[in-house]
Amino acid sequence: MEVSSPPPCHPARAALPPEAIHPALWRAAGFGRSRAPGLATGFAALDAELPGGGWPGGLLTELLLPQPGVGEWRLLAPALAALQRGRGEHGAGPDLPRSVMLFDPPAWPCPWTLAALGLDAMQLFVVQGRGQLRQGAPRGRGPGRRPLPAADTLWALEQALASGHVGAALAWLPPRLPADALRRLQLAAQAHPGPVFLFREAEARSRPSAAPLRLLLAPGPADCPDGLRLHILKRRGPPPGAPLLLALPPVLGTAARERVRDAAAPRQATLPGASRVAVAAAAPAVMPGAPAAAAVRPLSA
Repeated sequence: MEVSSPPPCHPARAALPPEAIHPALWRAAGFGRSRAPGLATGFAALDAELPGGGWPGGLLTELLLPQPGVGEWRLLAPALAALQRGRGEHGAGPDLPRSVMLFDPPAWPCPWTLAALGLDAMQLFVVQGRGQLRQGAPRGRGPGRRPLPAADTLWALEQALASGHVGAALAWLPPRLPADALRRLQLAAQAHPGPVFLFREAEARSRPSAAPLRLLLAPGPADCPDGLRLHILKRRGPPPGAPLLLALPPVLGTAARERVRDAAAPRQATLPGASRVAVAAAAPAVMPGAPAAAAVRPLSA
């Protein structure tokens, strides 16, 4: 019995990069190439860690949060603002301002805060499911509320991605979303040239997902109130290294930031009796004959 050996690989084909064979192929030591450059995030350290140098288009990006409000809006604001101004849009043709659609946000966006972040509230469209009985009430449990049906939100999101008239989509999904629903969203995102962000609970990090890019967000250290810890859980590229610490646009005033830093600073240990000496040394001098109450002043004075 003769066993024929496999034909040798063609030299020209062996020299081709994996992306030339199929766009979904890439070498494990490098980043996978997308069909279009990524949308710049506004943070150089994050752009260097993302395939394509920014937020990918035509793919799902999952942002896993311990709770809403850890800084996700400030993280996405530079890219969304550039998208609204018509800069950095994916695909061919003229760069035109594009709208941003929000699906079931946990709270109504504040126009003044959005304006401070460079976003145009007139180009934001909010889509709410039929499960919310009270208009404007945040999602949750309580009298007069019931769980939001995921089918309504997913159907509206799929239709928006297929329309071709949306620049970016942000969707807050209900917990424990089935895996087949995520696969459907990934298929719908492939026909959409812009970024698609899905906000999910942090507990979903241990469950599989069809999203090619998954990021875990957490508040920064106590001495950095405007910091955001970002851990890349999944990407089309080599395993990520240490989490990133990004400096977000500040929302607190100078005095408020100083109070936060002072509260987080470790207090120096003092010897027994040292506090009495320090208080006595810091007490203002009192003229002889002056009333004792004159030496005591309120802190607000």
